[in-house]
Amino acid sequence: MTVRFRCVDIGKRYGGLAALQGINLELEAGIVHGLIGPNGAGKSTFIDVVSGRSRGSGQVFLDGRDITRMPPSERRRLGVSRSFQRTSIFLGLTIREQLYLAAHGAGGGHTGELVEMLGLGSVLDERAEDVSYGQQRLVDLALALVGNPVVLLLDEPAAGLSVAESQVLASHLEDIAARWNVAVLLVEHDMDVVFRICHVLTVLASGKWLVSGPPAQLRNDPAVIRAYFGGTA
Repeated sequence: MTVRFRCVDIGKRYGGLAALQGINLELEAGIVHGLIGPNGAGKSTFIDVVSGRSRGSGQVFLDGRDITRMPPSERRRLGVSRSFQRTSIFLGLTIREQLYLAAHGAGGGHTGELVEMLGLGSVLDERAEDVSYGQQRLVDLALALVGNPVVLLLDEPAAGLSVAESQVLASHLEDIAARWNVAVLLVEHDMDVVFRICHVLTVLASGKWLVSGPPAQLRNDPAVIRAYFGGTA
């Protein structure tokens, strides 16, 4: 597998609090890598740091190139895209308008293919505020994919979705990683989604690396169970 995105010794402090401590992680092309852990483990903070939205310590490499000091906009132009826990769409604009603006900012992209893949054709001329929340989430994913990114950092894309909507989203993510050979980092609390589509998992606890490995191996790992539920496995 080809390593597209490498994060070395990532750290983040808020005053005397160490939110992240020496986290190392590699994302490979075509692979969905899950980043999980209990609340407060540092998952969203990690995405903020490696996407350039928040300043931390350590180094970030894209295809071997050090992008640590680049702002988020430059990382996006180079192919590092992300989503947020809350959708970043404009509720007053139509889906078509938002995709057009995103493509213009990204210098083009396969918006037609995205619309077809994500099933957004029937709502292209609807304002985002008039479509379902599940469809809004798909629009958010489409906007993150405009410009053909090589790395996709997703922060709880299934938050607020029903079970059925989460399964639809999971299918799309699985398809995207395989079809476009995108390296995906998925932060998600929906364990059904995580164990269905992730090829490898990394578990954080209290800002520290706990364990990494295949989902089947970690599902019953005593250290993971203790991190989530306390006590002994």
